[in-house]
Amino acid sequence: MGIQETLKALSDPVRRDILEHLKQGRMPAGDIAGLFDISAPAVSRHLSVLKSAGLVRDYREGKHIFYELKASVLEETLLWIANLKEADNEEALRNDVRPHSA
Repeated sequence: MGIQETLKALSDPVRRDILEHLKQGRMPAGDIAGLFDISAPAVSRHLSVLKSAGLVRDYREGKHIFYELKASVLEETLLWIANLKEADNEEALRNDVRPHSA
């Protein structure tokens, strides 16, 4: 999964809320849908985006589909962000070391 797809999936507040709930452990799709004031098909679309981005995995148990958090895909995105931050910190240090003209 790419950084762009991950960031797109994380850009929606409903999807971020779904991930927050899944931090507590796996949940059936119906229970996830019950947490939100939007239609079950809308929640299903959000889950599909999260699954496509690799942020959740699903599996069937009997008649139920369960979802669970799969946070390992965030590693690539976090490394990219950390590298940006590091570059910004290095630039700030270079600016602080320059002699100030009086």
